[in-house]
Amino acid sequence: MGRYDLTDFEWEAIRPHLPNKSRGVPRVDDRRVLNGIFWCLRSGAPWADMPARYGPPTTIYNRFNRWRKAGVWDRLMDAI
Repeated sequence: MGRYDLTDFEWEAIRPHLPNKSRGVPRVDDRRVLNGIFWCLRSGAPWADMPARYGPPTTIYNRFNRWRKAGVWDRLMDAI
């Protein structure tokens, strides 16, 4: 587990509030993507410098932006 990765407790608190309806190609692991997003936001590093264990930086960046536009982050923060 990386420095900024979600604990099992944190993941269980967040998971029910994430969108679960995928369109087209199945989504990659939400927990891995969230860990990548949090790594980038907490470290202050550019998206392109993300460690490979989180997956492609474009996937992480795109998910962050799609969820921002869809209001997922706002709903998540309201819930927790």
